[in-house]
Amino acid sequence: MMSDFDGSSIERELNSGERLLWKGRPPGGFRLRSTDAFMIPFSLFWSGIVFSAALAAFNQPAQKAAVGPSLLFLIPFLLIGLYMLIGRFFVDAMMRARTEYAVTNRRAIIVSGLFSKNVKSIDLKTTSEISLSERRDNSGTITFGATPFGAMRRYSWSFNPASGTPAFEMIEDVRSVYRIIEQVRNAKPE
Repeated sequence: MMSDFDGSSIERELNSGERLLWKGRPPGGFRLRSTDAFMIPFSLFWSGIVFSAALAAFNQPAQKAAVGPSLLFLIPFLLIGLYMLIGRFFVDAMMRARTEYAVTNRRAIIVSGLFSKNVKSIDLKTTSEISLSERRDNSGTITFGATPFGAMRRYSWSFNPASGTPAFEMIEDVRSVYRIIEQVRNAKPE
């Protein structure tokens, strides 16, 4: 049985007369992002406070009857702390495993989705801002449009990265893909 993410998703998104110039995927597995410089200390701080409050509730001998309601109140905060500490890395890896990027002679396409298939189409001729962020190993990110919160981007808090600024994230040889995009933007209309 073929899934929507078996490598043929991009081809199914092409319109009549549209040519595929490049396609790729972000790398799989566990990856740290620039947002983790903030998120890891914050999640440790958050979890430390919540776990300390839970331990304090257990260690109050005079208030043993109040331990149950206190723990019920703390459960959502414990779950949020566990997601920030560990869960978000698994969600991020699963999202990247189900993400494909493409550049055609007309647009950029992003196919992704954790629970359902999301397709973003970016008209390369009308997008006002396209930015390149390149790392020393020649990998990087191409962002389509202004990023409202700078480094605090996709996957930091949300299960739905489709709600953020569209981007080709963590792609290899990012500069060559950026050049392809610039050629499409500068090409005369067909």
